[in-house]
Parts: sequence; C-alpha cells; structure tokens
Amino acid sequence: MKNPEQQYPLYRPSFEHDSCGIGAVISIQGIQTHRTVDDALKIVEKLQHRAGKDACGETGDGVGLMMQIPHKLMLKAAKECKIDDLGPARSYGVGMFFLPQDTLRRLQARKMLEIIVARHGVEFLGWREVPVCPEVLGQTAREAQPYIMQCFVRRPAHVAEGLDFDRLLYIIRREFEQSDIGTYIASFSSRTIVYKGMFLVNQLRAFYRDLQDPDCESAMAMVHSRFSTNTNPSWERAHPNRYIMHNGEINTIRG
Repeated sequence: MKNPEQQYPLYRPSFEHDSCGIGAVISIQGIQTHRTVDDALKIVEKLQHRAGKDACGETGDGVGLMMQIPHKLMLKAAKECKIDDLGPARSYGVGMFFLPQDTLRRLQARKMLEIIVARHGVEFLGWREVPVCPEVLGQTAREAQPYIMQCFVRRPAHVAEGLDFDRLLYIIRREFEQSDIGTYIASFSSRTIVYKGMFLVNQLRAFYRDLQDPDCESAMAMVHSRFSTNTNPSWERAHPNRYIMHNGEINTIRG
C-alpha cells in the first residue's frame, strides 16, 4: 500500500488537526464554477451543531464565505449600476461595506471613501446596493443589520495587478478606517470578496441573493460558522476576516 504522503501530496498525517466550524472547497485545476460556491455553502449549512445562536434560536453568532471575485456576476451587477466599462478580472477592485443605516452618516462615509480613493490616484467607478433578504433574519440580527453596499474602483495603469493593487487597496482601507466611524469594510480586494453576517448557518445563502446566482463562480470558497465564547456576536465579528478565518482555538496534539 502506498504511503499516504506519497499518494496525496497535499496531505501530511503529521500535521493532522481539528478545525471545527471551518470548511473549504478548491478546484485543483483553478476552474471557476458556481458548484464550488454551492458546495461550500452546503458545508456550512451542515455545521448547525457548531453554530452559536441566541435564546430564541433565530439569530446566529455569525456565518461567512470568502471566495474569488465572481467576475461574470460583477460585470452584470456593474452594468445595472450604469458602470459599462468595468474591465477584465483583476483590473478592478471590489469593496464590501457595512455602512450605517442613517442616511446622512452613510452619505458622509461614502463621500469620505471616494475622496481617499481619488487622493491615491485610483478611479472610483460607483456604488452598488447589495441585494439582500432581511426577512430571513432573526429580530436581533435585523436590528443590528448594516446598510450593505459594494464599491468598484479601477486599477491604475502604473500599478501591477494582483498583490501590488491589493496593497494599494489595503492602504486606502486603512486610511478610511482611521477617518470614519460606524462603517466596517468586510473586504476590499481585486482578488477575493467576503459575504458574511450575523446569521444562522442556513441564512447566509438565503440572505445574499448574489450567492444564489448561477454567475456567482469561483475556483475556491472558504466558509466559517462562529460560536462566540468571550465576545458578543456582531455583523463585523463574523468570519472570514478579509483574508483569513480561524476557529479561535489551538487544539492540535502536535502543538
């Protein structure tokens, strides 16, 4: 019988450990499909035993998904927002914003972001209201729900795609976070995007209509179901956290 490490090059028994509440689906060939997203959502929907919830059983501690930016879906969404020239994949960045429900504060936050983007020589393309279904949420989650929007920005010609562009978006995000109160950026990248919230495991797919669209395609998708132990649940504290997710535990025998 073959050694498992020879048979499965990515598998190392010596590093075996538990990661409860976390799941991932990856296309080894790097092919983007909706099935990858759908399979990841099916994983997290089976983690009800791992998910914390309120006494009424209608609001969860947090559920989220991180995937590649679904280019076909974003092209369609941008066109609906009168953005006709979004460009090819990775030539633009997408920010996922949890904005205030108050109209004045929301407009102030949006304007601040646009000013900072322009100051860094990046073209701001527009805003999009993310289509959601608040009726699937419990009362506690609805009362705390932010106003969820996406922004689109174009990569400057002198900035290389990939990490260089994402570094610039990181600087913009950090500058914005230091200038504004009441707005949380779930992700701001040219490569990945995060959909998350104060959900039960079966509410993530139902809340975000984007995740139900066949054009929502990715070659990788990672999901997380949170069980709060020493912090109160909130929309912001749900995982993934922009580029990472973790279950908050160190539980390997080797470690």
